[in-house]
Amino acid sequence: MFNKINFQTATDQELVKRVSTENITQLLEALVADSVLNELEKESILEKNPTRANKASDLFNTVIKKGDQACRKTIHHLTSLDSHLCSHLHLRSASSCTEGEFT
Repeated sequence: MFNKINFQTATDQELVKRVSTENITQLLEALVADSVLNELEKESILEKNPTRANKASDLFNTVIKKGDQACRKTIHHLTSLDSHLCSHLHLRSASSCTEGEFT
């Protein structure tokens, strides 16, 4: 069973609140390496968002729009970077997302 994380819920807010700046940066690098994001998208997320929370929210919303495979790769990398956070939020690397949701 997949857990749904709609980016309007308390769970999504917890993810945005708790993911570290270092993990956002490493996640962006990993997603560029996997061709989920391109360099321009990465730089845009880093430069146009003044706070860590804004960067996290923009990153996750960008990934959601790219579909299930992008979401799976994101969750996989995030699990590698912060397994405690992912466990706390019940995110698994086998999870996916649909438009507007991590599942």
